[in-house]
Amino acid sequence: MFETLTGRLGSIIEKLKGRGALTEADVKATLREVRIALLEADVALPVVKDFIAQVQEKAIGQEVLRSISAGQMVVKIVHDALIAFLGEEVVDIELRATPPAIILMVGLQGSGKTSMTAKLGNYLAKKQKQKVLMASLDIYRPAAREQLQTLGQQCQIETLSIVQDEKPLKITERALTKARLEGFDVLILDTAGRLHIDQELMDEVVAVRELVNPTETILVADAMTGQDAITIAKEFDAKVGITAIALSRIDGDARGGAALSMRAVTGKPLKLLGTGEKPDQLELFHPDRIATRILGMGDVVGLVEKAMETVDQEEAEKLALQMQKGAFDFNLLEAQLLQMNKMGGLSSLMRMIPGVNKFQDQIAQAGFDDRFIQRQVAMIRSMTEKERKDAHLINGSRKRRIALGSGTTVQEVNKLLKQFRDMSDMMKRMKKMGKKGFMRQGLPGLMSRH
Repeated sequence: MFETLTGRLGSIIEKLKGRGALTEADVKATLREVRIALLEADVALPVVKDFIAQVQEKAIGQEVLRSISAGQMVVKIVHDALIAFLGEEVVDIELRATPPAIILMVGLQGSGKTSMTAKLGNYLAKKQKQKVLMASLDIYRPAAREQLQTLGQQCQIETLSIVQDEKPLKITERALTKARLEGFDVLILDTAGRLHIDQELMDEVVAVRELVNPTETILVADAMTGQDAITIAKEFDAKVGITAIALSRIDGDARGGAALSMRAVTGKPLKLLGTGEKPDQLELFHPDRIATRILGMGDVVGLVEKAMETVDQEEAEKLALQMQKGAFDFNLLEAQLLQMNKMGGLSSLMRMIPGVNKFQDQIAQAGFDDRFIQRQVAMIRSMTEKERKDAHLINGSRKRRIALGSGTTVQEVNKLLKQFRDMSDMMKRMKKMGKKGFMRQGLPGLMSRH
């Protein structure tokens, strides 16, 4: 998400960084470019107008225009304005209620509501240590209730049993009774959606809401919906009364303007981001980190947190120890690649690295995407155990066999071998320098060629 906006704003900001004092005309010209970038990213026009007005008011001030680092100051003003539009702070799911806390998931059909329900259940059970019950009220979409049941089994979260021909309000009553009698902390209700907003849909959702009096009513919207997402958010808020927004499929949309617009239009906090298809690919919405990412500054804190959550610390320490000894082979390289995949894949990680947005075109041309890791793992798994241990064994005929077995080319196998040799050389230099040498010389010493 936000790739288009990040690319445009990143180039605008790069121009500003090297500038000294700015004239009022400079600031206005810059904000014209920012305005176009926001509109191209699907941000709603009224939201763009408000945003530009706020930034302009702060940017066209004597202290900014005369400042030696005026360019940097304008960057900070844009950054702070983005945070203000996205929400000043992280807002977690509201669970303060006499158990069970009830969460109502609403939205149109196809918005990713059922997947988001399972991800939220997984988040609350694993990270918040809550006892969660999930129930599907969708009796219209074929196999909707079975889908939630399957997702519940995958996440090891209990779902309400399916009773045929039962109406949504009856399902709700049965779920509520079960949750109360069996001591569940949280009950998540996945309501039915429609392909478009209609009175029948709204009446049903309102009836369920009045029956359960939910702690949270979360609107699930597809990040790829674009401008329609704003209309959907306004309608649901006016007719049902939402308390929060969750964006699904943020990994699939390059623009992301809906995220900026929905928060500004409804005044309701964005709380959750669905970052992928897996049950654990859910993030709390951090306005400051998202603003930093939008401006191409990366998200180092998010990167570290992701590593801490997904990487097996014992395995990582074992890998580090083997590398320190200089014992680097293809088994170790495969383990590293698999850990990278656990953290969300190459594309997810690269978005969090500061400055990477400048090289997006070169990265795309070089073919560095999530399939790149999968191809590398496939090549390693097509090697014999002896080849994994000793790369020198891999001659021309072996390369052809590995390429054939992994569905890749000999050229790709050669690239993997070169990457392996470069990493192996680096490990040897690291061993030679020792811990003290590395601490003293750092990466420049490690990267220098002998």
